[in-house]
Amino acid sequence: MAREKKTCVECGHKVKSLFIQYSPGNFRLMKCENCEEVADEYVECELLIIFIDLILHKTKAYRHLLYNVVNQESANVQHVLWKLVLAYLLLDTYRSLLLRRTNDESNVSMSFVLESLEVLVNVLSANFAFVLSFALAAKMMLVMSRGKEILLGVLISSYIKIFLFAMPVWEFPVSVIFIVDMLVLTSNAVALKVMTESATSRCLAVCFIAHSIRFLVDQISGPMSLKHLGYVM
Repeated sequence: MAREKKTCVECGHKVKSLFIQYSPGNFRLMKCENCEEVADEYVECELLIIFIDLILHKTKAYRHLLYNVVNQESANVQHVLWKLVLAYLLLDTYRSLLLRRTNDESNVSMSFVLESLEVLVNVLSANFAFVLSFALAAKMMLVMSRGKEILLGVLISSYIKIFLFAMPVWEFPVSVIFIVDMLVLTSNAVALKVMTESATSRCLAVCFIAHSIRFLVDQISGPMSLKHLGYVM
């Protein structure tokens, strides 16, 4: 069985290994043969440092996460992908519920079942439009061949959605939801740049198109589902 190769976080070149371990706690970081820099300095960094660099959208941190932490060539990557899809949809559903409770506080007559059904329809339709528009825009503007890898990267780089859980605790205004949405967009663009090695402007354009269409579909599908249920006031 061939040993999996890692990636230099500085230049993106493949390397045989990131470090040589002599004994527990005693290792030496390897240098990249291409750029002659340390291949992955995050190997000896704490998780908090990596998380901060991810929030700062540093490409080095994204290369570390997408290539040296997540093994995209492993046999169970499909299993990980489905888990990430489920987590993504759950976070998106939570986001929709936060918006609904903020904007529709006066509408208390709708039952929980019907409300949940409407939110589910909105989330599924909006994300279907997002995936479709993302694929079309990427095909026209980028050079890419590994769709599963790109999807995995987009899902992982949407980790910023977890900050939505802090809203009820700290009573943030609803505008924070849209700030999180913008951070998710830019995070997706950085991940796309890392995986396709395309220009930043093109990656931002692809993500902007996909997220804009997703937002429009979400705005349209809400009133449409209400009309079908007979709950338009």
